[in-house]
Amino acid sequence: MAEGTVPGIRTGPAGWSYPDWKGVVYPAKTGRYFDHLGYMAGLFDVLEVDSTFYRIPDPLKTGEWVRRVADRPRFRFTVKLFQGFTHTRKASLVDERAFHRAVEPLARFGRLSAVLVQWPWSFRNTPENRQVLLDLCTRFSAYPLAVEVRHASWGHKDVLKLLRERDLAFCNVDQPALAQCLGPTGAVTSRLAYFRFHGRNAASWFAEGAGRDERYNYLYTPGELAPWAEAVRGAASVAEEVVVIFNNHFRGKAAANAFEFQHALTGALQPVPEPLLQAYPRLEPVCGTAFQRSLFAAEAGLAWTG
Repeated sequence: MAEGTVPGIRTGPAGWSYPDWKGVVYPAKTGRYFDHLGYMAGLFDVLEVDSTFYRIPDPLKTGEWVRRVADRPRFRFTVKLFQGFTHTRKASLVDERAFHRAVEPLARFGRLSAVLVQWPWSFRNTPENRQVLLDLCTRFSAYPLAVEVRHASWGHKDVLKLLRERDLAFCNVDQPALAQCLGPTGAVTSRLAYFRFHGRNAASWFAEGAGRDERYNYLYTPGELAPWAEAVRGAASVAEEVVVIFNNHFRGKAAANAFEFQHALTGALQPVPEPLLQAYPRLEPVCGTAFQRSLFAAEAGLAWTG
């Protein structure tokens, strides 16, 4: 087990390919062969794949992901289900087969922690929608599944009971406290527990024309994260595996908060990259002076050394 981690708990950001992470999470100047995924796998033990929500990748690409994290035995991926199944609901059988092929390399080599089945806020708790949810999850039951619903109507014990009966993980979310938005929970309904942090940027959450960056432009305070750390510890006492994902990605805030959260869980110093520390100086107590940047690691996209 890597130093500074907790058995059974994996913490990391959603995604790794953001232009605004250059010079913040990643070095401002990188070599031609800089490996962003390999770099992130040296810092965190899980990454949520956001791109699969928008487009189903070729299995050659996901197989390449496996190769690029081969030297990180603890590292895992979680993968968002393609939006055609949950949002537009226009996905075909061809799409279903393509998604299975895409996930297969991750599952075969033991790199898949979960597939996240994310539903939009407009997806409300009705008998018809409950059946839609269960039918879809049956089609992807070969994988550990986490179900994310955002509307407050899903916040009932009968929903948790239904998911528990099907061995589906309920995704606990932190999102803006707006009317009809699901509030904070710490539910465990399967061997897997899943937590996602979207930020609390209420002004932009439902604002017309607000872009993705603006919506997720939020940096949690340590005080806001503290009760969640307790909830995650509680989940870890029941579940076999707990996944904690930060989706407040704008300018590396997800990475900053992931380091702070991991520090809150363990008390151990974290390998905060120098650019991120410069962008968010409050991370200094999280990394102390124990981690110094290696020029070779920065160029190769490897982990920081102590």
